[in-house]
Amino acid sequence: MSLAVRYSEHGDADVLRVVDVDEPHAGPGEVRVAVRTAGLNPYDFKVRRGGYGKPIPLPSGQGSEFAGVVDEVGEGVTDVSVGDEVLGFTSFAAQAEYVVVPSARTAPKPAELDWAVAGGIGLVGNTAERSVDSLSLTPDDTVLVTAGAGGVGLLAVQFARKAGATVVATASEPHHEFLRSLGAIPIAYGEGEVERARAAAPGGFTAALDNVGRSGVELALALEIPPGRINSIADYEAGEEFGITNVGGGGKNRAGLERLATAAATGAIVFPILATYPLADVVDAYRRLEERSGLGKIVLTIS
Repeated sequence: MSLAVRYSEHGDADVLRVVDVDEPHAGPGEVRVAVRTAGLNPYDFKVRRGGYGKPIPLPSGQGSEFAGVVDEVGEGVTDVSVGDEVLGFTSFAAQAEYVVVPSARTAPKPAELDWAVAGGIGLVGNTAERSVDSLSLTPDDTVLVTAGAGGVGLLAVQFARKAGATVVATASEPHHEFLRSLGAIPIAYGEGEVERARAAAPGGFTAALDNVGRSGVELALALEIPPGRINSIADYEAGEEFGITNVGGGGKNRAGLERLATAAATGAIVFPILATYPLADVVDAYRRLEERSGLGKIVLTIS
């Protein structure tokens, strides 16, 4: 037997349990990973609460990204070996002592990459990279990034800056200095947001990356950004209603994971860790995540 996070009914973090499950084993084309760390994401609790996207069968596991050490390889696997340190992705199963995935869903973990970063960067990094790429930003762009200090937002800021764009990012005031260190111009949330954004970019905006939802989309529209140059990962109804795009998660692959891991290991991107929690404290970890406060990623430590 092994331990895994499970829930049997929709609800808040209190429905989560750490339970004994049958120990999984690698089949043909698969590897088993003894998980060291697994990231927490808002997507997890949105699905767990129900009513978000297509319903998933219950009981369900939780978590989509992990890092650990390969301890079994299935028949036909030649690209990964027992003992390899890897990061990877899965669906509703990462928060467990063992994860079994196709070998192509893993990538080598650089030796110098912190385990917490390795276990927490895959999902948000992929989402941020795809959202930024969807707008084909150039040095001629001035882009609004909402929730610029969130898990996706802080990476979107960095990818947009690497494309040469001027970045104005919304965030709570305690996180403004961090955003300045990334080369962004921070503005505070709340009443007067439109005026603050216009003051931060007197020449106007050409694009927006929304990580908040309807309020972020409405801010972008109020700033007269063309709908075709607004991408939201948080308001899919706005896609049909206003003609914006909704490019976000999806298309994950080994090459993308390797690129993120290398960038984080070399310091080409900054990825702060807010807190780590042991597997047994998964309920507390999600309560903290759902508070939507603090800067950086929350990660479970499994072993």
